[in-house]
Amino acid sequence: MRVVECASFIAAPSSALHLLQLGAEVIRIDPIGGGPDFCRWPVSGEGRSFYWEGLNKGKKSIAIDLLRPEGRRLAADVVTAPGPGAGLFVTNFPKGGFLSHDALREQRPDLITVRVTGWNDGSQALDYTVNAALGLPYMTGSSANGDAPVNHVLPAWDLLSGSYAAFALLAAERFRRDTGQGQG
Repeated sequence: MRVVECASFIAAPSSALHLLQLGAEVIRIDPIGGGPDFCRWPVSGEGRSFYWEGLNKGKKSIAIDLLRPEGRRLAADVVTAPGPGAGLFVTNFPKGGFLSHDALREQRPDLITVRVTGWNDGSQALDYTVNAALGLPYMTGSSANGDAPVNHVLPAWDLLSGSYAAFALLAAERFRRDTGQGQG
């Protein structure tokens, strides 16, 4: 099984990491110079992001200039490469554009795309905003001086979303094996 990941931060990269740990080959597509999470805090003394390092260990990576038409074509070719164990794509990129499921499906009709988004309208969300929206800071206690709620630092929603995205991809891949049909 070969999964292509084009994603940043926690939820989608953790999904591909779960799949890697289950035996998949994972190939990341990274913008040249790194994505928005490449230097995300907390960082080591050398300035390397602990999040990025932890979520991408063992994955292969190719750096592509996604701003150029040639880079976009190359990314689409990598995602839609032939083979029975290929055509599996995990992303949190916007629903439209050159990496949309519909655009990529033109190159590979049986493509499976798992797109991890924050809210049902496609806008971004992350644990810090979801926790606050759900009132979690009020459940975890208050600051040392007791006058303000404290948000939890564990990215639980992102990690759970990543797990469910991995399950969804595996279910869709099994469906494709049985029917020949992709899903997005």
